[in-house]
Amino acid sequence: MDTQETLVISNPQQERDFLKFRLAQAYRIFAKYGYDEGVAGHITVRDPIRKDCFWVNPWGLHFKLIQPEDLLLVDHQGNIQEESGKSRLLNRSAYMIHAAIHEKRPDVNCAAHAHSLYGRAFSTLGIPLDPITQDSCAFYEDHVVYENFKGVVVDHDEGRAIAEALGGCKAAILKNHGILVATQSIESAVFFFMSLEKCCRVQMLADGAAAARNISSDTMKIDAESARATAATIGSERGGWFSGSVEFQLLQHEEGKKFEIPGGGSGSRL
Repeated sequence: MDTQETLVISNPQQERDFLKFRLAQAYRIFAKYGYDEGVAGHITVRDPIRKDCFWVNPWGLHFKLIQPEDLLLVDHQGNIQEESGKSRLLNRSAYMIHAAIHEKRPDVNCAAHAHSLYGRAFSTLGIPLDPITQDSCAFYEDHVVYENFKGVVVDHDEGRAIAEALGGCKAAILKNHGILVATQSIESAVFFFMSLEKCCRVQMLADGAAAARNISSDTMKIDAESARATAATIGSERGGWFSGSVEFQLLQHEEGKKFEIPGGGSGSRL
């Protein structure tokens, strides 16, 4: 059975190599859970060497196939850097949305957006999540609804509008579009995206059940004080990182592949 191992990163190049390895894993995790929709969706991580750049998937390569050497390094002006993989096709929407978030939020190292099934369905309601379960409390007062859908994001103004609406929150429900998370680590981004997707599903199921039973009071909401206390625990960056780490642990067990530091050493950074 795999367990988390301590990985000591000793220089910026090793940090870059690890983050690229982790980001490629994140894409494969998204593929495993069906968060792919053709060529839509993107996850980015800020480069630790050139902090005005981020790594992203090349457009047109299936999430399940992405490896570290495939990733593109892109600056905030949309220029593909020489360190990038061979395929230099960039998803314009990925650049517009993620460049705006990384530029506005220096605390955000990883952002993820995909057209997942339940996130898309819930986004058509144009409402925020209610604090109806322990898990949904992770997003209590820490997510927004972006209401200005104008089609595929292809210009700077739309990307900046999304980043502005996100504010200091870790998640956004993009009306008629899908869901987005922005966090300090790849692990927490993966976990909170997965959790937000499930919370969207749970709320639709609960709302449907309440309506079918003619429950006049709708679903039972968790009170504000309890919701905030719960959010402080399971909605924290550390909590998201820890919960997300097990998904990478499972992937490494399934694939039999861990990050290797040139010259020796492998495992997951703790």
